[in-house]
Amino acid sequence: MARKTINDFAQMVSKGEKIVYLTAYDYLTAKMQEKAGVDMILVGDSLGMVTLGYDTTFPVTMDDMVRHCQAVRRGAPNTFIVGDMPYMSYQTSNEQAIANAGRLIKEADVDAIKLEGGGPMIAERVKAIQQAGILVMGHIGLTPQFMGQIGGYKAQGRSAAAAMKIVDQAKVVEEAGAFSILVEGVPTAVGKAITERAGIPILGIGAGSYTHGQLLIYADMVGMYDNFTPKFVKKYANVGEVLTNAFKEYVDEVRAAQFPVDAEHTYGMKEEDVKEFLIALDKK
Repeated sequence: MARKTINDFAQMVSKGEKIVYLTAYDYLTAKMQEKAGVDMILVGDSLGMVTLGYDTTFPVTMDDMVRHCQAVRRGAPNTFIVGDMPYMSYQTSNEQAIANAGRLIKEADVDAIKLEGGGPMIAERVKAIQQAGILVMGHIGLTPQFMGQIGGYKAQGRSAAAAMKIVDQAKVVEEAGAFSILVEGVPTAVGKAITERAGIPILGIGAGSYTHGQLLIYADMVGMYDNFTPKFVKKYANVGEVLTNAFKEYVDEVRAAQFPVDAEHTYGMKEEDVKEFLIALDKK
């Protein structure tokens, strides 16, 4: 499978083909997603909550992002990978933004970076990064790095005025040079309006069915992350329950001396070697 490019995504949009997007944070998950045929993988700063156990995405560092992007690239060498820019890795200046985006490209071999927000400062950062030759994906709507300003993890654009603001942000981010925009946590009507007016691929996570493609946090859709489940998530499996039950069974069998079974789970020796070994032990 050849790694897709922005030209491939543009062709998919023109043909009405949906773009399939999932998060991954480690080698094994990325490997399985590439086998499944996903078009695009996001190494999101959501790894802070899903993988590192933080309550928010704020503590995630550039070093965290680089390390996890490297692991995902090793697992999915032929998949288009987007690396997330963590909190305060791009807000201070254009120079800071370019340098940190460049780390994800140079050190982790991602294909593009993603940053959150739709205001003038974010537009300036998008423009600067893309002028440095780096593909930029925007992210508007429910933006976790702005959770203090938007009132927490809740849907955005539910009033007419709020909806228009998000539509305007999409235009600003596109005009700044983003190759694509992720729209999160908005009503279907808002996702539809943005998609119909855009000249670039619009991907949705909780933005309705009209976007050019869909993203989900993999740990949500397979039942691994159970701290909370957003309304827009469909669970395709309950891997968390399967793993918990397997761990419980292992705990019970070890404590009951039922595992390991020497005839099945350990290495053997020839009978003459066992005898020679026991004789040697007796002489010790």
